[in-house]
Amino acid sequence: MIWAREETLPRAEIEKIQLARLTETVARVYGKVPAYRAKMDAAGVKPEDVKTLGDLQKLPFTTKQDLRDNYPFGLFAVPRKQLRRIHASSGTTGKPTVVGYTQNDLDVWRECVARIAVAAGARDDDVAQICFGYGMFTGALGLHNGLEKVGAAVVPSSTGNTQKQLMYMKDFETTLLVATPSYAMRIAEVAQEIGLDPKKDLRVHTFVLGSELMTEAMRRGLRKVWGEDINITQNYGMSELMGPGVSGECLELCGMHINEDHFIAEVIDPKTGEVLAPGEKGELVVTCITKEALPLIRYRTRDITRLMYEPCACGRTTARMENLSGRTDDMLKIRGVNVFPSQIEEALINTDGIGPNYEIVVDRKDFADLLTLKVEVEAENMMDSYTALEKLEHGIKAKMRLALGLDVRVELVSPNTLKRFEGKAKRVTDLRKAGNESV
Repeated sequence: MIWAREETLPRAEIEKIQLARLTETVARVYGKVPAYRAKMDAAGVKPEDVKTLGDLQKLPFTTKQDLRDNYPFGLFAVPRKQLRRIHASSGTTGKPTVVGYTQNDLDVWRECVARIAVAAGARDDDVAQICFGYGMFTGALGLHNGLEKVGAAVVPSSTGNTQKQLMYMKDFETTLLVATPSYAMRIAEVAQEIGLDPKKDLRVHTFVLGSELMTEAMRRGLRKVWGEDINITQNYGMSELMGPGVSGECLELCGMHINEDHFIAEVIDPKTGEVLAPGEKGELVVTCITKEALPLIRYRTRDITRLMYEPCACGRTTARMENLSGRTDDMLKIRGVNVFPSQIEEALINTDGIGPNYEIVVDRKDFADLLTLKVEVEAENMMDSYTALEKLEHGIKAKMRLALGLDVRVELVSPNTLKRFEGKAKRVTDLRKAGNESV
């Protein structure tokens, strides 16, 4: 099912809409946002210089630091009296990034989320349980309002108390689950602990997952515990751009369809800023072309992907972004080798005898980087078998050497030992950042 005709327009018509909205947006931010006007003047570009979509490359990038430098409302293009919603990041690494919405922005947000939800398999007879934290985070309310627009009944259960989440799922006959991939796996884990079989005792058939990267290995792991015939898709967004609703997978699972009548996507070389050709992998840059309150221009997301423009078998003609392979700021440099956590997860989840939870610990010993993988074994009785543990450890080390080109230390631990996450999973502990030096 396709929600809106804008998802199936010819390429030329999509680009015509984009250009008209881009030129209007650039003129508006230049006239109403002093910080943008200063950046454009410094780059020697005026609104009238943007005559084609290719001219977008003339405009300067916007970064998260720009939002922090102009905290709280310095990048807003409307007066505060027009705002109907304000969200903000946690601000754990500095001042929060603040985002706002006019009434029209909220309406557009609902529309964009409705599209990606329907593409993921959502229907008007679904009971949708949202296991994102409600509050300043945009994910929960974004999916909530979009699913209501589709016609689903929403259960705003938020995060925490997994056994109660399972009670709601069983009693309300939940059919659609919104969560992070790691929490969807945790729910299945707890269900099995209390004697429920997610495949037989629950009615969830559609997963709309987000807020953290999901590898294909994680998708396979979820199917293993929830059922091979369920819909498992992920979607993409971030608070600065809108929240969820920028793009999402359809059931063909061949990339995330971008709502191109509201966003223009580019992929750049993260080092040079040069725009790359379609199909080349690099950093995603997004321009918001319909947002009234906070219309960001060429926002550097730090997410690594590539763009595909071939029409999809689902019937949608919008460009797709490949499922993320990491973030430029999540990349670990280990003894001169670039390592992404997704590479490690891909190898681990395909390993028999281990559970889905792991932790990556990076330290420095004798002035050399040391990478340790803490991995839970699947069954407690394995901890009593030295031979089985040694075989498993050697197997994981061999896989890591093949995947990363590095020798790593493997620490096998008992089931339910490592920390669980109800929101976005934090898999990496980098002790080097604390200035520690092990000896």
